[in-house]
Amino acid sequence: MSDLTPYTPPAIWQWNKENGGQFASINRPIAGATHDKELPVGKHPLQLYSLGTPNGVKVTVMLEELLALGHNGAEYDAWLIRINEGEQFGSGFVSVNPNSKIPALLDRTDPANPVRVFESGAILMYLAEKFGSAFLPKDGAARAECLSWLFWQMGSAPFVGGGFGHFYAYAPVKIEYAIDRYAMEAKRQLDVLNQRLAVTEYVAGDEYTVADIAIWPWYGLLVKGQAYNAGEFLQVHEYTHVVRWAEQVAKRPAVQRGRKVNRVQGDLASQLRERHDASDFDTKTQDKIEAAAAAASSPAR
Repeated sequence: MSDLTPYTPPAIWQWNKENGGQFASINRPIAGATHDKELPVGKHPLQLYSLGTPNGVKVTVMLEELLALGHNGAEYDAWLIRINEGEQFGSGFVSVNPNSKIPALLDRTDPANPVRVFESGAILMYLAEKFGSAFLPKDGAARAECLSWLFWQMGSAPFVGGGFGHFYAYAPVKIEYAIDRYAMEAKRQLDVLNQRLAVTEYVAGDEYTVADIAIWPWYGLLVKGQAYNAGEFLQVHEYTHVVRWAEQVAKRPAVQRGRKVNRVQGDLASQLRERHDASDFDTKTQDKIEAAAAAASSPAR
């Protein structure tokens, strides 16, 4: 700690554009659009504008789970929003989510009166209620328990992503105090989940719910050591009940499909950058797209 340069905040904070690390080009202290750009619209009533981050994966998993239940009205178009290129600040996107964060959903079931839904937890609840309380208990203690865990995730994850993940993996300098502070909180949250999952099969009880769908992309990947390359640092193997649950959820076919949608990292076969039809999982993953492009550009023999 002694090597830290003391910092005295000025009387009035000023925005230093050069002090934002790898996200300096897209982070700013004001809201609103930076450029005019309309959003594309596909053939389905549900239009999703997103990226395969943990918050984006929540919604694509939910949609794939709904389709697996036979809710054909959950068919959707998933459009890629490259947040590292500032596409979330286009005028069309801002009109759907004034907070300029993915995911954003536009329900065009009634094209004359489209419904916008933003914030991933709100989208999960909206979809659950739209399709007959799917993955969401209808009333009583079970509903209260499910919603409590859903909102636990919404309130807790920023400490993991914007706190621990930022200072451990992305900040331009390593600050011991910040990493210690958020590592402690990340481990405390994992312990909360571990103690809960020691007595229940799923987070909200005996049934798989929107709570699991919301929590798994964050804490499931964290406890499997697949987030921020921090598995050893956080000793995630110690949270055995969370590991059991994470592996159980990961085996669900809808989860495996949902994790591929709008993904731009990892193995090319795991990236379905846009999704407009169920058949896209078989024909339009990035490995197939690049192989077809390479074949088309090869000279005839």
